[in-house]
Amino acid sequence: MSRFTLITPDVDFDGRLRQAVAGGLQGGVQTFFTSLLPADPNDLFAALNQELPEVLILGPDVPVEEALRFATVMNVRFPELSVILATEPDPDFILQAMRAGIRDILSPGSDPAQMRVLLERASQSFASRYRVQAPPPAAEANKGLVIGVFSPKGGVGKTTIATNIAIGLGKIAPMSVVIVDLDLQFGDVASGLYLDPQHTVTDAVSPAASQDSLVLKAFLTVHPGGIYAVCAPPTPVDADEITSEQVSRLLEQLSEQFQYVVVDTAPGLPEIGLAAMEQCTDVVWVSGMDIPSVRGLRSGLDVLRQLDILPETRHVVLNMADSKLGLTVQDLESTIGAPVDVSIPRSRAVALSTNRGIPVLQESAKDPATKGLNQLVERFNPAWRATSQRKLHRRVVV
Repeated sequence: MSRFTLITPDVDFDGRLRQAVAGGLQGGVQTFFTSLLPADPNDLFAALNQELPEVLILGPDVPVEEALRFATVMNVRFPELSVILATEPDPDFILQAMRAGIRDILSPGSDPAQMRVLLERASQSFASRYRVQAPPPAAEANKGLVIGVFSPKGGVGKTTIATNIAIGLGKIAPMSVVIVDLDLQFGDVASGLYLDPQHTVTDAVSPAASQDSLVLKAFLTVHPGGIYAVCAPPTPVDADEITSEQVSRLLEQLSEQFQYVVVDTAPGLPEIGLAAMEQCTDVVWVSGMDIPSVRGLRSGLDVLRQLDILPETRHVVLNMADSKLGLTVQDLESTIGAPVDVSIPRSRAVALSTNRGIPVLQESAKDPATKGLNQLVERFNPAWRATSQRKLHRRVVV
């Protein structure tokens, strides 16, 4: 069968797409040289005379409004299928595309190498959503990364780190990133991303959402940066109704639907935070450059080692680093017994972006802090992870 189906009258685009598939992807391409989309997706699949493909590409010259309508119907009837639209990316249009269920946007002028990367990502997304009977280990392999951002102490910029990670990953994997605010009483992800959510974690853990991922997706808030968000409840009272079991189920569902799940947690190690940590593939530990933050981090790590729930892959971030404060990176490393992976200097641009609700990585501001944030984001890039030596995260500093 053909893994990829293309609808377009553009012969040149079809040729480049076939080069992309031939350059390292298994499966063929079936092309319909037309700009007309059928009213019913079943008409398309009847014409294919095959099983459901993995990726449907709506190529150049397909009317955009028709593409959005068709993608919306496809998302309801065949949610596992990855739909790609070939059009010039525009921030305002990306919001419409995400709501319609389009998984990715491809520039019509993309070369075969760029197409191949996007097709690989779309195929991985299909695999993670496709419901087949398979042994548990195989199912685990298709789950996305769950990246928890933790700090025993408040006021160290944890939410700023989390929102910038999500925005940065949104550039690597557009529409395949979701950030979850698990600071259920006083979460700031909504304000940090300048969102006014209609739905929150309360809706996302409801029985209807926990039983149907399509219902869950309806409760996600779309952000112009090409990511989704699950924001904290509007009042602290609502947080009391959310259990650890519900949070675990939520993160499990999202990891099956998204390539990246970024989790912003409450300060300390509350029960909800510990439940989230058990679902994490990666943990980002954030510390400020002050003695209470450093000691709190050391104590927190000691407790988690005793409980034996520390994820193997950790990333220690020194935020708001300032050499004039009397502490050095070496001081922090020797205290917590682990290396600092990323140091982010104190930055006026980051503080301003936080107050504006526009993460600094969203605007690619030229500031020393953006370099550190980009280094942190890069640690979750599949290319970096494939070449990195994971033992660096486990070495002890004495």
